[in-house]
Order: sequence, then structure tokens, then C-alpha cells
Amino acid sequence: MTEKTLERYFDDASSAGGESATITVTEESSHSATTSVEIKTRDLSRSKELFARARKVIPGCAQTFSKGYTQYVQGVAPIFLERGKGSYVWDVDGNRYLDLVQGLLPNILGYGDDGVNKAVSEQIECGHSFSMPHPVEVQLAEKLVEIIPCAEMVRFGRNGSDATAGAVRCARAFTGRDIVACCGYHGWQDWYIGSTARHRGVPQAVRDLTKTFTYNDLESLESIFKSHPDDVACVIMEPTNFIAPAPGFLEGVKELTRKHGAVLVFDEICTGFHLGLGGAQKLFGVTPDLACFGKAMGNGFPISVIVGRGDMMKIFEEIFVSFTFAGEVSAMAASLEVIKRLESAPIIAEMRRRGEIIKKAISTSAMTNGVERNVLNLGMPQWSITKFFDRDGAESIALKSLFQQEFIKRGILTLGTHNLNATLSDNDAEYVASAYRDVMPILAEAIKANDAANRLEGSMIEAVFKVR
Repeated sequence: MTEKTLERYFDDASSAGGESATITVTEESSHSATTSVEIKTRDLSRSKELFARARKVIPGCAQTFSKGYTQYVQGVAPIFLERGKGSYVWDVDGNRYLDLVQGLLPNILGYGDDGVNKAVSEQIECGHSFSMPHPVEVQLAEKLVEIIPCAEMVRFGRNGSDATAGAVRCARAFTGRDIVACCGYHGWQDWYIGSTARHRGVPQAVRDLTKTFTYNDLESLESIFKSHPDDVACVIMEPTNFIAPAPGFLEGVKELTRKHGAVLVFDEICTGFHLGLGGAQKLFGVTPDLACFGKAMGNGFPISVIVGRGDMMKIFEEIFVSFTFAGEVSAMAASLEVIKRLESAPIIAEMRRRGEIIKKAISTSAMTNGVERNVLNLGMPQWSITKFFDRDGAESIALKSLFQQEFIKRGILTLGTHNLNATLSDNDAEYVASAYRDVMPILAEAIKANDAANRLEGSMIEAVFKVR
């Protein structure tokens, strides 16, 4: 799909009105107006020391695969971060980076947002993990019903996997069926992860119940229904990711799902809030039966939700989706503050505008250096990804590693994604654009010589879902 096609679908992604964003960025945490790029050799001695200690006591040295050391070029990248403010983080050695990862997307208002911190602190002062429900649960649930098209009732969780697993259990209980058709990434629980290359530890009987289909390919979904007549409980999918839905695709999925008596679930853990308060379902005008939201709704505080039709959500009174911290209310206070801010200021629109600066620099510099087929940026401006392909057109981890290495040397932390937040300034966006212009000739030389791996100053990054 071309960039022009993508933009046609994502042009309307904006937040509600308002005069100005109430975002404060300190002088320390913003680039100056200059767009010159500075290459630094950074001391990483404390990071390395902590890494040696962590290897003895923490499997993989991290709690999330995508945050682990295997996802960065070692010897160049830090391993431990100590603090963050706005769009910036500082590692344990005191080195500062413009962070385009943002904790894997949740920090939509940036690290350490004063308003969110205040809301959480005030709630914590009164307690935050109670023996009975708290009024904040009702307040946030009512607000979510107001802003999300499919939401008639709400159940809370702590992370995305809570929400997607709960939605699948709800759909199975509602339909009395077992098979799940899925498209996209849906977390770590057995029902989904068994369908991936990381399926070790998941029984074959569980793996057999989940069938995957291809995005923008209605026939691949229809074949699942044909192979399992009257046994598909739900279709769960990311309504969009870095590729826009083809005209009629989401409508077709809904029609197929309804025709075969299954439940349609939109996994909006990533798309929720970053595409506007109503998520992808509001943007594209296709309302699912159930939906899952998380990540940005708490600005880094752990919270997720399942929302949907009242008759289906009532099933939660019978099925067992119940855990101690689902009703923890400090994150709910954070979420109310996030929603208030997104409703009162054009934050998403401003993120889009700054993201467009970056996207334009990527496409222009790639074309200037003759690698527009090798370095391709996909997605909406406020949330995009750069993909790297070798001379033969195969996706290249070596080129991605080289890109990441050179960006980190220039003070930018990235996994290839551009997870923007409200505090990213025009100067910050211009700095990222300048870094692309600076690094693109290096990538072009590596592509021409086919020697990206030889240009690395440390070990190559590893794919999370590699075949073992």
C-alpha cells in the first residue's frame, strides 16, 4: 500500500478541539533550535555492571522481550534507564536520549507528566487498592462509555493481555464455541501466543484452537469459517497497525463475522487514544461487539479495559475474569486525567503535525540517496515505523541494527518505531529529521556494499518472534 493511500485513511485522525495543549517541557528536556546532529561516544559502564548482575537473577534481564538487551546493538546502546521527562530519558550513566520508544507506546503525554502524577498522588494519599469497588471505577467507566462507540459496559484490567484474554473468554462463553480467528499481536496468554513462533510451553490442544488470517484479505478469514462451520467464537484483530485497512475490509470482516454468528473484537490496545479518543472504530466508522484498550489510556500507569455490548459484557458476571489488582484505582485516576487532556486540547493533531516533519524527511532523504525501496516508513505520523530491506527486497535485521546504532550514537533511542507524545517539540522533530538525513547515506552505502552487519560496533539485534 502506498504512502498516499495510507494518508487518505489517516488524515482524519485528530483529537477534540480546544485552544492549546497544557504540556510543559523544561529547557533541559528539549533540543535547541539547531538541527545539527551531534555524534557522541557514551560511557555505559554502570549499564554494563548492572547487566552483569541482572544476568544472575533475572531471566533475559528484562520483564518484556521488546525492552530487553537483545533488541539493541550492545556496546552502543544503554541497557538500563533511570529516569524520564517528557520525550527524554536518561540512562544509569547519566546519558540523555530523545526516546522514540516511549515505554512501547503508553506515554502519550510524555514521561513524568505533572498533571497525571498529581492525579495519581492525590489518589494514593487516600488509598488505591481497596476491599470493595471505588467511585473512580464508575466515573471512568461512564467516561469510556461516552467516548468509545461500542462501549455500553466496561471491565478493567492491568495490561493488554488481561483485556484480550478476557474478551476471548467472554466471546467463547457467549457463543458456546471454541475456535478463535485472530489477526495481529494480542499479548502473551496461551490462547494467542500458541499461534506464534514463541509457542513453547503452550499445549498443542490449545494451539489448535486459534487460527490466524491475513490483514486486508477477506478470503483468508472466510476460509477459517468454512473450515470450522459453527465453531468460531470470535474474530479478534487489530483494526489497523502500520497499514491502513483497504476500502471495505473492516466492513467485510464485520459482515462475515455476523453472518457466521461469531463475536467481533477489536484489539485497540495500541490504536486506542493515539488515533483519537474513540480509537480506530470511531475513525473508520466500524463498530465491533467488544474492544480492548490499554497502553496510552494511563500514560504509563498500568491499566486496560474490555468494553462492548451490554448483553455480551453481562457474561462477566458469570465467567471468571477476576484478579486482585483489576480494581486498583491510582491508574484509573491517571486515565481520567489523560482523557481530560485529550478532550481539552488538540494534542493528537499536534503530534501528527510533528510526525509529518519526520515522515517527510525519511521519504525525501531515502529518495535522495536512492534507497526509497530499501527504507520505507509506514503508518500514521504520530505512530509510524521504518522498515529496512536489503538489495533483494528481504527485510533486513542487519540494516535495522545499523540504523538503530547510528541513531543511538546521535542521542535518539529507537526500535524503528516513532512513538510520539505530546511533549515532542518542533525542534525535537527537526532533530529526528536531521538524524535521518545524516544516517541515510550510511545506510545507502551499506545497502550498496551489502555489508551492514560488518558496520556494527556490537552484536546484531534479535527478532523476538524468530523460528527456533
